[in-house]
Amino acid sequence: MGEKKGFFSRLVKGLSKTRESIVSGIDSIFSGFSSIDEDFYEEIEETLIMGDLGIHTTEKIIEDLRARVKEEHIKDPSACKQLLIDSIRSQMDLGENAYQFENRTSVVLVIGVNGVGKTTSIGKLAGQMKEMGRSVLLAAADTFRAAAIEQLTEWANRSGVGIIAQKEGSDPAAVIYDAVQAAKARKTDVLICDTAGRLHNKKNLMEELRKINRIIEKEYPEAYKETLVVLDGTTGQNALAQARQFQEVADITGIILTKMDGTAKGGIAVAIQSELGIPVKYIGIGEKIDDLQKFNADEFVNALFGAGQKQED
Repeated sequence: MGEKKGFFSRLVKGLSKTRESIVSGIDSIFSGFSSIDEDFYEEIEETLIMGDLGIHTTEKIIEDLRARVKEEHIKDPSACKQLLIDSIRSQMDLGENAYQFENRTSVVLVIGVNGVGKTTSIGKLAGQMKEMGRSVLLAAADTFRAAAIEQLTEWANRSGVGIIAQKEGSDPAAVIYDAVQAAKARKTDVLICDTAGRLHNKKNLMEELRKINRIIEKEYPEAYKETLVVLDGTTGQNALAQARQFQEVADITGIILTKMDGTAKGGIAVAIQSELGIPVKYIGIGEKIDDLQKFNADEFVNALFGAGQKQED
């Protein structure tokens, strides 16, 4: 439990920049207005958009807020704070089976452009699953970068899990084919595949992913399939645009949001979930292996609004 607590306080720290931009803005609105009028809603709207919650998401939240203010006959602006927090939280519900892949024989495809922390996230995920007692195999199918193969091999060694790799420039689909055969032969629980994500060449990427998916469907139909996209939280709306593009080329089931400790754009976690209907499943706030954690909407919103810290000290 200590580790989880530690993560929460790191998350609180990590979201401080976002908190400064969104929350101080919102607090000053709640204290600065004596009545709930159009200006009040507009100010909140502007603050949320500046915090990278996205226009669409912000509209939904404001709409929700207006409805509840009316319904509950609320007159005092300060009474809206909890409503606002609840509304933001409700945009981020993960659903029951978000982590099904952990407990089944599964293939997890992880996609992401260079520099977002993809290989590191895979390493951390592998290490955590191994700690949970699952057998894990990694597949180095991001074959266009020698560095990616080396880095993944390093993580495999560090986490004590197997890895299937070929030399740089080899066919990613061939690596996946080998990895699937190995996973079946070794009765591996979870096969995690590092795949490339070159968005500037969407047609090739689409073909590559299609090929990979065909192999998995044909050779390993019994496996549960999870497709995670890794996005860099510091890029805000850009991350949202990337997620949209990946959604066009693959059936994305979840998001890993990294580098959340260095950004004032933490609101992007809410936007992605609300605008794309893809849940943020993991959130990364640092370099250590336990700095990647399952996303918890309650914790996130509490960390964002500085709620729930009383019991922290």
